[in-house]
Amino acid sequence: MSEVVGAAAPRIAEYTPVRALKSGGFANVFVYRQAVMNRDVAVKVLGERFAGEERMRRFYREATVTASLSTHSNIITIHLAGVTDDGRPYLVMEYCSRPNLEVRYRREQIGVAEVLRIGVRLAGAVETAHRTGILHRDIKPANVLTTEYNWPALTDFGISAAIGHADETTALSVPWAPPEALEDDVRTDERADVYSLGATLYTLLAGRSPFERPGASNGSLALMDRIQNDPLPAIGRDDVPSGFEQVLARAMAKRPASRYRSALEFARALQQVEIGLQLAPTTIDVLDPSPHVEEEEQATDSGRTRIRGMVTISSERAVAPPAAAPHTTRPPATMPMAGLVSSDTTT
Repeated sequence: MSEVVGAAAPRIAEYTPVRALKSGGFANVFVYRQAVMNRDVAVKVLGERFAGEERMRRFYREATVTASLSTHSNIITIHLAGVTDDGRPYLVMEYCSRPNLEVRYRREQIGVAEVLRIGVRLAGAVETAHRTGILHRDIKPANVLTTEYNWPALTDFGISAAIGHADETTALSVPWAPPEALEDDVRTDERADVYSLGATLYTLLAGRSPFERPGASNGSLALMDRIQNDPLPAIGRDDVPSGFEQVLARAMAKRPASRYRSALEFARALQQVEIGLQLAPTTIDVLDPSPHVEEEEQATDSGRTRIRGMVTISSERAVAPPAAAPHTTRPPATMPMAGLVSSDTTT
């Protein structure tokens, strides 16, 4: 996390700025102290030069999407959304003080068991997003925060899109993008997120993005060529079992049809690797609008998948979340979303 140079924290009633966290492509993130709750929160504010109508619409849509999913224990919690005194929209989010996964993989070797746990938990979050009709489209280590209880929390739905909806958005993070997202006629579905999640786990193990070559050119054009044409390199760690590498290779297959059909299927493959290593399988948490659909499947799943009813966060009123599972250390939070606008047009 670095200080934001030249990005002054805007004035927000009842919040006191503490420090800058980071500057993104269109927004800045600050730590504020929320007086009424006596806690630190992260506040994402749209940059002054991007406060046009289209950017504001996209920003509001990110708030709406993230809030509708944030009862999931591995998706960042949105507490509030509003507009600053100078007219820019902002999101008040859960503050995760621990290093995100990008920081971690660059400075330490993350153990196989932990990467498996992270993968299963994130796959449950991604599956939840997909079941509500949302593609994340930017899964990467920097977009996975770490909570106070050491849980991974997926964030930044800024370029998410409705499943099956084509648009003109070209923003992406090349090192973790699937081959089909790099084509002129971009057509992606749930399997694109499966690829990016696989690429993220690969990165945590290898200490580099999948097609990055030490000592070679690793610019966007070189990476795009390798992503589309080169076989997936070996991770190069003796402690990573071949079965884990095979699971990642399937998740990152060049052709979407050769990948796991869903994030849930990917999660179950990761659980099998855990079982093969004599580790307790990490439970897959999935929120679903129609949980009864999975009842028969769960009966043969030995409790390794937990399907729970989805909570819809209305723009008009807060809705009580479902009861937390016994092991959950992140209590779901309700949040007022008054003032947000929703749109059928996706980013």
